Amino acid sequence: METQKPSFFDQVYAVVRQIPEGRITSYGAIARYLGSPQSARMVGWAMNASHSQPDIPAHRVVNRKGLLTGKHHFGGTHLMEQLLMEEGVAIQNNAVLHFDQHYWDPQSELPAL
Repeated sequence: METQKPSFFDQVYAVVRQIPEGRITSYGAIARYLGSPQSARMVGWAMNASHSQPDIPAHRVVNRKGLLTGKHHFGGTHLMEQLLMEEGVAIQNNAVLHFDQHYWDPQSELPAL
């Protein structure tokens, strides 16, 4: 019997679960790693749909400039910012400070698919 390939969302979640504490990545980086560079928006949809799964650190996924574009999906609070700051990621004006120092690239950190 042939095994079914995980859904795109499940593939996204598998990557996001591996982002280390205190590090961040972008929607586009996850999409590129999964072989769908044009699917950054779909990664965002996956992150939005992940809030019922506490084992997915969605707060570690930001846009390519380090902006907390998904913050409104955290209950209308500053929860995304608070979670990142608790992990040692400085935030100013809804953006990650020292983005390059905190950036985690799945293509260089994870085995090739």
